Amino acid sequence: MAVTQLDVKQIGEQVRAASEPFAKLTEQIGRVLVGQTDLIDKMLVGLLANGHILLEGVPGLAKTMAVRCLAAGIDTGFQRLQFTPDLLPADLIGTLVYQPQNGEFTVKKGPIFSNVILADEINRAPAKVQSALLEAMQERQVTIGDQTFPLDEPFLVMATQNPIEQEGTYPLPEAQVDRFMLKVLVDYPSRQEERQILDRMASTSPSLAVDPVMTPEHLREARRIVDEIYIDDKIKDYIVDVVLATREPDEAELRQFIQYGASPRATIYLTLGAKACAFLAGRGYVTPQDVKDVAMEVLRHRVIISYEAEAEEKTSDDIVKSILDRVEVP
Repeated sequence: MAVTQLDVKQIGEQVRAASEPFAKLTEQIGRVLVGQTDLIDKMLVGLLANGHILLEGVPGLAKTMAVRCLAAGIDTGFQRLQFTPDLLPADLIGTLVYQPQNGEFTVKKGPIFSNVILADEINRAPAKVQSALLEAMQERQVTIGDQTFPLDEPFLVMATQNPIEQEGTYPLPEAQVDRFMLKVLVDYPSRQEERQILDRMASTSPSLAVDPVMTPEHLREARRIVDEIYIDDKIKDYIVDVVLATREPDEAELRQFIQYGASPRATIYLTLGAKACAFLAGRGYVTPQDVKDVAMEVLRHRVIISYEAEAEEKTSDDIVKSILDRVEVP
């Protein structure tokens, strides 16, 4: 069915109205966090696109604080789970508890039954715990005993991992990392931002209040509108071209650096991410720049580099950047 300019204009008006609470949410988070605008934007993209996020950065860069502020601003449930080597799946999803009074087992639900879940240092937990979390992320349900329980909406997992101090860690396998919509690298603040952090946080009790400016209902309505945002066939083809270029690049030079390319999940998440970017920009249509804005975070953990790439000190980010430079933009 052809989409007319009038349709796009109407969608644009809906987007501008529905994106106002997200602008307020960004402002609220900015009252606590200094800088980290890219991190905040990508968290909102994940929220709008109903996709989970993996945050990677050294300790002390406010990854945990960012997720906590996001949950406070939406007025929804929040659980912080500190992953450790001795954690068990039951500590996460819950277990059956024996009641001696009547000789029956009752279900005790675990902390995963919330809305925004912060899985802190996910790579510190053993594989069984990681798989229990990732099953909940994928299926949006949890099985305890012989009962299956759906998880509440919204349900968003934001996992953090530390790229240094790898002793005693269980790195996430590629198949599990693929479940995350975005992988965001959190970097050090600039000198100016560091100075602002000093002024704002160098106190024995810094003010970290975030007012709730959104409800889950606002989020549900926003997601409905994100689905309506217009994306042209040429941009759909561009997204497919970018993903295919990670599997079979035209250039022999790039081909030797890629062991495995991105999965079809990348195509889906690039589309949803681009629509979310258009929504946050107050537009009812997707531009090629929207695709580029989320391409690095969607693709960096899905492009598995070869030994040749490692030998030449190439990273998956370098490969994705080369692909974005070479694929023709509509």
